[in-house]
Amino acid sequence: MIPIAKPYLIEEDALAAYHTILSGWITQGPRVQEFEEKFASFTGAKYAVAVSNCTTALHLSMIVAGIGPGDEVICPSMSYIATANSIKYVGANPVFAEVNEFYNLDIADVENRINSKTKAILLVHQIGMPGDIDAFKKLCVRYNLKLIEDAACAAGSEYKGQKIGSHSELVCFSFHPRKIISTGDGGMITTNREDYYNRLKLLRQHGMSINDRVRHNSDKVIFEDHIEVGYNYRMTDIQAAVGIKQLEKLDWIVDQRRMIAKVYHDGLKDISSIVLPGEEEGYQSNYQSYSIYLKEDFPISRNELMQKLLEKGIATRRGIMNTHRETAYKKLKRKVKLPRSEDLQERSILLPLYVPMSPQEIEFIIGTLKGLIESPAIPNSSV
Repeated sequence: MIPIAKPYLIEEDALAAYHTILSGWITQGPRVQEFEEKFASFTGAKYAVAVSNCTTALHLSMIVAGIGPGDEVICPSMSYIATANSIKYVGANPVFAEVNEFYNLDIADVENRINSKTKAILLVHQIGMPGDIDAFKKLCVRYNLKLIEDAACAAGSEYKGQKIGSHSELVCFSFHPRKIISTGDGGMITTNREDYYNRLKLLRQHGMSINDRVRHNSDKVIFEDHIEVGYNYRMTDIQAAVGIKQLEKLDWIVDQRRMIAKVYHDGLKDISSIVLPGEEEGYQSNYQSYSIYLKEDFPISRNELMQKLLEKGIATRRGIMNTHRETAYKKLKRKVKLPRSEDLQERSILLPLYVPMSPQEIEFIIGTLKGLIESPAIPNSSV
């Protein structure tokens, strides 16, 4: 079976975790600080704060941005449910907006949904494709809104020649195994604001005024205070040690993923019944996923295609979910009409993409897909 994805973890990553375990400091400590400093440097941000996952990163970002009960935050429905959930966690309401052909927020539709209750825009860089950050920053200035970037999928992606992570005040990353680099699970918030940085560090560790490492290294007895109600959203040093090694390979991993995407492009570009993912000038995707769209003249349904590929030994996934169609969000007070988002979900599939993929695997996927298009009714045989 060719999987849809798998993390690129090698012996040096395992050894980093091994040596950290033997060091005796396994929770948040020196490796977390090192990972934060190196990640900030990589993205070009002034500060980075490591947390337990990207959902907690989004939650804390909502808090420091001042989002609260009754506020509205505009975001795409076409995103993993954690995007909208993070808004609900602070008592605010997600307002779902339409996406464009690049799977990212449609700025015209977003502007149409701004009202007196709107406090922020949550811009998702979907499947690694950067959104138009500058345009949304200008929109936020015009309407006095906060901009938060959900960059869960976008580590290593670039916008106008600069890595995602330093363009706005709050940018949230994921290190889940489906992402470009992984720490098992984990997240990071980058920011250029010192006040946000200091409060984020407090909130991730129960609002504790003095962290464990400072107290441990002090030659005097000191006692911590808990300044505000916080959370246990810490990353461990074991995870951070792996993250440091993963970060060293990030540019190389992105290059490899882009090479695989190009092979897909070249192999599938002549199929008139599908639309391949694209990039605008000045945007560089890390290709966290490779999504193809099936036009109306595609010879079989999306689900039939997925099943036939599975029977051939190729795992796929459906198009990106629409949160407003999930049970947890079906009882929204306002009716949601997002025809493009729904169409992209129903007519798209994600093809396998991971490092390392062999040329034989990639060509087998391309060949199988072409064969199913040319002869969709031919019975499948196992691989």
